[in-house]
Amino acid sequence: MPTAPELDAPPKSLRRALADLGAGVRARELWALLAWQDIKQRYRRSSLGPLWITVGMAVTALALGVVNSALFGTSISTLLPSITTGLILWNFMNGCIVEGSQTFIENEGMIKQLPAPVSVYALRTVWRQALYLLHNLVVYVVILVIFFGKLSHPYRLVDRPGALLHPGLSWEIVLAVPGLVLLLLNGAWVVLLLGVVSTRFRDVPPVIQSFITMFFYATPIMWSMDQVRAMNEGSTEGFGSIAVDLLQLNPVYHFVEIIRAPLVGQQQSWTHWLVAGVLTILGWTLALAVLRNYRARVAYWV
Repeated sequence: MPTAPELDAPPKSLRRALADLGAGVRARELWALLAWQDIKQRYRRSSLGPLWITVGMAVTALALGVVNSALFGTSISTLLPSITTGLILWNFMNGCIVEGSQTFIENEGMIKQLPAPVSVYALRTVWRQALYLLHNLVVYVVILVIFFGKLSHPYRLVDRPGALLHPGLSWEIVLAVPGLVLLLLNGAWVVLLLGVVSTRFRDVPPVIQSFITMFFYATPIMWSMDQVRAMNEGSTEGFGSIAVDLLQLNPVYHFVEIIRAPLVGQQQSWTHWLVAGVLTILGWTLALAVLRNYRARVAYWV
């Protein structure tokens, strides 16, 4: 039910938008239960249940690691951990973008029958993707145990003189925790923003589906920036540095790096944190503006 401050505020006010968001966060038992039920329903009557999430991630990471190691001549002991963590993070972001655009559309029945804050449905989607991520982190732990001996010392992803030397695993692994928190915060505003926009304009989800693959190949998931720099080293035409600069314009790259780098002992630039922080502020500003103006219309648009 609306709180007293919310009822006193104009229909289109930041106070009502924040009240909706606050009420959604307080209803954590509801969206947490719904998210878990989504996962159980997906794997209902299967022998392994939600563990299929982990198995699927392990098979995909192993296949991509072996293939890319053979293609680029890179040691699998350093490339596979990088690919695995990149895939785990990409699956979360991809889920927030693709499934986030369908959040309110798929919850049409509940929105029309259950008097709950709009943000509850967005948090349901984000928490479901977070549970997938937690399942997939089991694969990271196994990979870490297998290749710890290599990752615990300085190493190069590319076997070439002058290639970037990564420091190896250290206490900086704890930086992955605030990185994950920042990723969850961004997942929430992405789902809210895309969910509202897609509910009004039904052409948005197919457009997202069309472009999401492009973002995957333009993000250092199956490959690394070290390989790009190595391949363009010594280029006299200047295309190498331009390619690196263009790839760094991809916002997904920065969110991947603030978590993957400490998890696999790679060198990290604080530029990634700066970009991720700025995008978090801008994203939430835009999402709150949309929630402020169109929160009440979602029930009519679905």
